[in-house]
Amino acid sequence: MSQPLSALAKAAAFLGDKMLAVAVVAAVAVAVGAYMASSAAAEEAVQLPAPAFDLPAGDGPRTAVFAGGCFWGVQAVFQHTKGVLGAVSGYAGGAKETANYEAVTTGTTGHAESVQVTYDPKQVSYGKLLQIYFSVAHDPTQLDRQGPDAGPPYRSALFHADEGQKQVAQRYIAQLEAARAFPQKIVTQLAPLTAFHPAEGYHQDYATRNPQSTYIIAFDRPKIDNLRKLMPEVFREQPVLVADRRS
Repeated sequence: MSQPLSALAKAAAFLGDKMLAVAVVAAVAVAVGAYMASSAAAEEAVQLPAPAFDLPAGDGPRTAVFAGGCFWGVQAVFQHTKGVLGAVSGYAGGAKETANYEAVTTGTTGHAESVQVTYDPKQVSYGKLLQIYFSVAHDPTQLDRQGPDAGPPYRSALFHADEGQKQVAQRYIAQLEAARAFPQKIVTQLAPLTAFHPAEGYHQDYATRNPQSTYIIAFDRPKIDNLRKLMPEVFREQPVLVADRRS
């Protein structure tokens, strides 16, 4: 499925609540249905080993930025993770001036749809977040795409805040490659975090606010279910929401 159609699918999911024309909604449903019929609706979760190298616990909250396809599902996975204090959908990798959905979906801004995770390192480590990211949140072997979303904004990327995060990520990827954890090569990019720009309000908490969305049911709800099944020790039933932090 091409990137423009992916953007239309997302827009339809949001605008459907605003009385989008029935014909457009139907067209998007047909497109999503066709993809589901020809391929797995959601990426298969993979049982992965914990990182052999990790950051020390330390004091105070820390942040990490993950990109792995549409930010709706990545945000939802981390919102259901114990020790996560907040997860915000946004954009990383490009300039502030182009950090908006309309520009990013053109695929020309350098931005990736990303999620900034704030976490308590005494409850969950950066390495554990990486394990969740590679195992449940997305498929790290897909180049510039995840499921029906295609193009550079949907690439697999880790934006490291410091040298420590970079080292842990590099070593974990090497560990997974050496163990042949995936049938194909991991294509996740590592890049220094220069800035993170929160996405528009209607993108925040999207999976929780739109549980009946065709897109959420097909591609994102399975990720949450996989987190519950594969890592019950870190799963939290009630997500930590952006809306709750703002109230």
